[in-house]
Amino acid sequence: MIVMGGIVGSGIFINPYVVARQVHTPALILGAWLAGGLVALLGAFVYAELAVRRPEVGGQYAYLRDAYHPSVAFVYGWALLLVIQSGGMAAVAVTFARYFREVTHAPLTDGAVAVVTLALLTLVNCLGVRSGSNVQSLLMVLKILAIVALVACGLLLTGGTGRISGPVLDRPLSAGLVADFGAAMTPVMFAYGGWQTASFISGEMRDPRRDLARGLLVGVVGVILLYAAVNFVCLYALGAEGLAATETPATSIMRLALGERGARLIAVGITISTLGFLSQGMLTAPRVYYAMAGDGLFFKSVARLDPRTRVPSLAIALQGALAALIALSGTYEQILNYVVSVDFIWFGLTAASLFVFRRRGALAAPARRTGHDESAASSDEGAAFRVPGHPATTALFVVACALIVTATIYKYPSNSAVGLSIVLAGIPAYFFWRWWRR
Repeated sequence: MIVMGGIVGSGIFINPYVVARQVHTPALILGAWLAGGLVALLGAFVYAELAVRRPEVGGQYAYLRDAYHPSVAFVYGWALLLVIQSGGMAAVAVTFARYFREVTHAPLTDGAVAVVTLALLTLVNCLGVRSGSNVQSLLMVLKILAIVALVACGLLLTGGTGRISGPVLDRPLSAGLVADFGAAMTPVMFAYGGWQTASFISGEMRDPRRDLARGLLVGVVGVILLYAAVNFVCLYALGAEGLAATETPATSIMRLALGERGARLIAVGITISTLGFLSQGMLTAPRVYYAMAGDGLFFKSVARLDPRTRVPSLAIALQGALAALIALSGTYEQILNYVVSVDFIWFGLTAASLFVFRRRGALAAPARRTGHDESAASSDEGAAFRVPGHPATTALFVVACALIVTATIYKYPSNSAVGLSIVLAGIPAYFFWRWWRR
């Protein structure tokens, strides 16, 4: 539930139209979503093995620190806090606010609803990891029901006015078509992003070597099936041209199926889905800042655990506050582009760390736990997961990440420049922090 909740947010309900505006045939639209699913699955394979080798709190942060250097891990944590996680949560919080106001007609601005929502989720996750994960599981079940309802109504009640068959390409193969397909992958990968965040709480799992590896693979495969079904229904009900013409494809399908009542029902479903994504982000990402503080690379107070709940309350509050600030200052489209251009840099570097660990030939050092007995961390090393097809599959994932970053920067240079500038600012920040600590 945590893996799937980190992936499924508002993107699958909105981004299909963005993809259809870049590539214009059903084959290319579905192909982009299936290609994105393949990239996500390759990434899940890599992160599953890394979880076996480094079952530590902080997940991706720990992989980068141990494979390369603490400075690389610091810049990643800096980017996560200021761009990737906070930006992604802010974009989804704005989406949640819009649909919440549509459903409730609350006399509040989008910004006010987003801030209040983030504050409430911060409070829930400060009550403990079990409290946060129980809320996350409930919201994920409701999200799955909303997607299943959308698919069922689209297949059974819309009449299938769209055309699924047709030519694969709408023009001759060219560099421009390849560039457009690459641009279509930006919203696809934003919708698929998030499987890695489950690794952040590996230090609080009883058996991360077993459970995190299984959860990553089963969760990602489940999301691929859900996303493929939604996009098939979008094309079946609306057609490629109709999909590109609407900015609210899920609402358009439900309105065709059930009229205005259907539009209101899917608005409720999208509201729940975005809330679930925000809950998952609040549950997982603060563990990275906690790990940074434990390494002396962030304020010591962020590494303190609440004596009663055993969670990093200050780190959770910091995440919520920054996401709220970004939600008040940006738009969904701008945030999406600058998040993707940065996020996949770190995906590629993290996957490349597997080559480093394989070369060293070392199994994980004893995990630093956050609230469980060391004895609970023991695991049968013989059951260790290894990436199928490595090194070819791992290298393919690294290359895919590089291509996605390149295509996003090429298509959206100004928005990408914002995110990349913030990342580069993390380099002098690291050296300043070390100087200040001394």
